[in-house]
Amino acid sequence: MIFVLLSLLSWHLLWGLAFLGFLLMVVAFGGSLYFGVVRVEEVVESWCILIEGGRGMGGEVLNDVLDFLRATEVQNVFIEKRMMAPGVVKRILGEEREFLVVKPAGLRLASYQIFLNARDYGRNLHVSWYLTYRIGLLKAFLSLIPGLSLIPKLLRDLDLFEQQDLIAYVTNTHHCALKAVEKLMLKLSQDPSKIDRRTRGFLGVS
Repeated sequence: MIFVLLSLLSWHLLWGLAFLGFLLMVVAFGGSLYFGVVRVEEVVESWCILIEGGRGMGGEVLNDVLDFLRATEVQNVFIEKRMMAPGVVKRILGEEREFLVVKPAGLRLASYQIFLNARDYGRNLHVSWYLTYRIGLLKAFLSLIPGLSLIPKLLRDLDLFEQQDLIAYVTNTHHCALKAVEKLMLKLSQDPSKIDRRTRGFLGVS
């Protein structure tokens, strides 16, 4: 009898902890989504460049990247401009920057979102993008179920086709960013051949 009671207590405690964890994820994810927060620990790939004398041309670069992305006619990719912050508190304090957000469709790849920014740095322009791994509310809930492998955490968790799609999606976005940067550098009479095209992270595209 005591063994049965202890088993029931352990079972209820386990479900209670799981439910508490789920609520915490809802609060964390919901707050991030509502406030437009992207955290540095979510970054898995990145690339950046400093363009001399490019001050004031950030909006032009973002618009060019958007145009180049649309011109590729890639399906099932969502693009929008959003104001983002590195934390909820900083967002409340008004410390935010405009990003071009690129997100693929599909349950398995939608967690991989790219945030692209172009901002003045003195008289120069700093252009950068960050590939992040961010799971949504539904997938966060599904990941609590033992043995469920819908949520890929590493590149090896994706099957061959999903890896191909992820690499193509990141490479396509990167090339559009490069084209926008090259366009601006040519406008400023600079040599785009000096651009370091290799990204930093687990993909290393160029």
